[in-house]
Amino acid sequence: MTSPSTLRSGALSLASSVVIGVASAGPAYSITATLGLVAATVGLHAPIIVLLAFIPMLLVAIGYRELNQVEPDPGTTFVWATRAFGPFTGWMSGWAIVVSDLLVMASLAQISAQYTFLLLGAHGIGSDPTSGWVLLLGICYLIVMTLVAVCGIDVSARLQSALLTVEFGMLVVFSVVALVRVATGHAPAGARLPDWSWFDPFAIGSFSDFVTAVLLMVFIYWGWDSAVSVNQETVDPRRTPGRSAVLSTITLVALYLLVTVASQAFAGSGRDGLGLANPEHVDDVLGALGGAVFGDGTIGDVLVRLLFLMVLTSAAASTQTTILPTARTTYSMALHHALPKAFGRIEPRWLTPAFSTVVFGAMSVVLYVLLNFISGGRLISEAVTAIGISIGVYYGLTGLSCAWLHRHEFATNARAFLIKGALPAFGGFALLFAAGWTAVTSWRPSADGAGWTMPFPPHWRIGAIFLLGVGTLLIGIPIYLVLARVMPRFFRGQVLARRLPVPSDTIIAEDAGVAVANT
Repeated sequence: MTSPSTLRSGALSLASSVVIGVASAGPAYSITATLGLVAATVGLHAPIIVLLAFIPMLLVAIGYRELNQVEPDPGTTFVWATRAFGPFTGWMSGWAIVVSDLLVMASLAQISAQYTFLLLGAHGIGSDPTSGWVLLLGICYLIVMTLVAVCGIDVSARLQSALLTVEFGMLVVFSVVALVRVATGHAPAGARLPDWSWFDPFAIGSFSDFVTAVLLMVFIYWGWDSAVSVNQETVDPRRTPGRSAVLSTITLVALYLLVTVASQAFAGSGRDGLGLANPEHVDDVLGALGGAVFGDGTIGDVLVRLLFLMVLTSAAASTQTTILPTARTTYSMALHHALPKAFGRIEPRWLTPAFSTVVFGAMSVVLYVLLNFISGGRLISEAVTAIGISIGVYYGLTGLSCAWLHRHEFATNARAFLIKGALPAFGGFALLFAAGWTAVTSWRPSADGAGWTMPFPPHWRIGAIFLLGVGTLLIGIPIYLVLARVMPRFFRGQVLARRLPVPSDTIIAEDAGVAVANT
């Protein structure tokens, strides 16, 4: 009989794990919220950005796979970075996971609510992201998805499979119809056949634009690591989650490339009309293109509604799969004495980290309400860019941790040097560089960007992206210092050894109520 202090083991197959990894990225939601921003940055070169952003994602996914084979801990980066670089780096990595997931929840809730009203024909409400009805329904979505996450990983996986089927099917149909209309001359003015010049990275205007676009595109890949966070609940926890992570990234790049090329061929990348960079729909590309791609007839109306349903289910699915890894990260942090014990509680009926899940859901609701009212909801769109900073931090540290923890193998094993060292490290450095570049360049707001002016000298005006991306990470430092004082074992390096453990059947063992993690 499974102990009530542990998660439900063996609940997820390889297929279910891949579903969670892909669904966590929220393909339809991510594309509709991000593709226009990428097009506004690099014009017609968005397709090459899709491919280039995939490279560090794949390399870091390899690092996740290699580390998970040795230590399949649901804390993932938190545990591995602690072993590699010490308690501070490890704890801040865990905090980066929490921050990135919290920031995205507001956008997910808002999109879910808006598209529900659009699906029902209430376009006046659905087109207003700051509507009180949108806010209320968004809060309801957060509450419902939190409860689903509490009710068990197997329930979550079944829900994700159903939602992802709708999402993938409609994205493929949308792309095929758009390309056929372009090829047959039935697309609007500005449409053009795909061209190889779209894949020339050297034609991008500036290096700054290139890095910004790559980090934006990293956001649409983000989420596949959820497959690794649920490793304890997966069949063959040492191998299946790592394979799922790699398969998830490969699945995503194929889908994203198809949708990006089709959307750009149909609408162009301009700022007028249906152009992807049009400010009026730059953060809702699929919603703007749906009617034009499918037409105004009866069939077209049905397909447009299915498109709305797709974006709705994508955002809803990503809401739920964002809760899963965050709750398991804080659960692991509690077992390793890096958070209060309550976060490590397992609900005995469902065998899920119920306390961590409910706390994260509640924090998501509070942050959504705050961001909705501050600057008229504008900060929610700014948060999408800001999330890239924390994503780059914890993905990048995972890649570097993999290389550092396996460094003793490199002198005698060329394959280990490449697979466990060079490739994850390159991916990690690339993402950390992109995160740092975005942090520096977002210090001052752009001409049309939100910001905050210091009420005291020197009265600097700081960009909202910097405040959300870097500011939320810095909040973790005082929390770290307080916890280090009141519960010092982890913070003194007494819980996790500075090396990978010897693989065993025990992932996290309990000894008289005290967590021991293979040290």
